[in-house]
Amino acid sequence: MAKTILIKPIITEKAEKLSEGLNQYSFVVNKGANKVEIKKAVEKMYGVSVESVNTMIMPGKAKNRNTRSGVLRGHVSPYKKAVITLEEGEELDFFGEI
Repeated sequence: MAKTILIKPIITEKAEKLSEGLNQYSFVVNKGANKVEIKKAVEKMYGVSVESVNTMIMPGKAKNRNTRSGVLRGHVSPYKKAVITLEEGEELDFFGEI
């Protein structure tokens, strides 16, 4: 069963501060993936050496949106987030030659 472990990187202001200051990068990962699988996936995909992996499950949140026809209620699905700490001197480049 080949599952996609890394779904997408998280690119926010907080994630950028972590990457600049502490050499940590954030990813949305498969809910069934464990830390060892996440570490191997990052090392294989980006060719870097990973020092540690911290995971957390972010809870879903209720959202309301006001429209002309009234209030639409919905929710954001929960997801699993991994914060990867790389070895000293390593870095990931998500944007390439932009």
